[in-house]
Amino acid sequence: MRCKAPHIVIALLTFAGLPAASQAADEVNVYSARHYDSDALLYDGFRKATGIPVNLIEGNGPELLARLKAEGPSSPADVFLAVDAGNLWLAERAGIFQPVDSKLLDARVPAHLRDPKNLWFGASTRARAIFVNPKKVDPNIVQRYADLVSPSLKGKVCMRSSSAVYNLSLLGALIARWGDARADAWVKGVVANFARQPAGNDTSLLKAVASGECGVTIANHYYYLRLQKSSLAAERDAAKALTLIWPDQDGPGAHVNISGGGMVKYAPHPAAAVRFLEYLASDAAQRIFTDANYEFPAVATVPADAAAQALGRFKIDPINVSVYGANQGKAQMMFDRGGWR
Repeated sequence: MRCKAPHIVIALLTFAGLPAASQAADEVNVYSARHYDSDALLYDGFRKATGIPVNLIEGNGPELLARLKAEGPSSPADVFLAVDAGNLWLAERAGIFQPVDSKLLDARVPAHLRDPKNLWFGASTRARAIFVNPKKVDPNIVQRYADLVSPSLKGKVCMRSSSAVYNLSLLGALIARWGDARADAWVKGVVANFARQPAGNDTSLLKAVASGECGVTIANHYYYLRLQKSSLAAERDAAKALTLIWPDQDGPGAHVNISGGGMVKYAPHPAAAVRFLEYLASDAAQRIFTDANYEFPAVATVPADAAAQALGRFKIDPINVSVYGANQGKAQMMFDRGGWR
């Protein structure tokens, strides 16, 4: 569900090219792989705060990354936004970003939510929680990601495909925490417990667990909150049928990913690009992330939306999110080797 935003004035660009005005000194060109209508509030908020208009191109991550590579030094892009640290790492590896020197970003964005070289920064976070149907699975036996290999869950686990970047990042974190051998065994153990072949997105998986088709899955917390707040009674009922579990509270904590961005290497408006990234870390922008889309703020001093707060306080794994990308290739090989399609 995409959140509706009020009408605002934004230059929406097409893949056919940028308007001539895109090279003006007082604007910022954003390539965004985020797909939330509520993000219009961010762009309008930035314009109101700085007087700098936002020119926007939207697309999926690989599509925009390919475009940036093809454009090279002639790219009009100032900022690239993406969901998942794994996608930001891919852009980093492709040489898309340049480092940003900002005391504000250094102070407000925790070190574990940004690239160690300041090439990209987290703007919001999402926690990967375990969800069970308590009529099918006892929540007490699934308190850790490692518990998904329990023989008692045979035929009860539903998951997304191995190519889903959320799964690649989770396994990348587990590799960093556990080492190769244990992470490889985990993949095989989860596959042995599949109720069906991996398919669907987080929302469809939550619904499958709620209906009893599966007993347990992993999903980002805000998809669950969307079901809770849905205008459809069937979706609200699905949320009521689920039990949320914050994993690994007796260990490193729950896996948390980010949405964020960085300044493009050949940004024609570098000063505006830095101001835009700094705006995303402002209290006003952080509240938009959490109030309009149920994401958690990246800045610790900003409170989450009431619905997100109602999920309860939980321990977060403080591992630097850059390892998700660094281990991405290894994670995909483990998935393939283990039969996780």
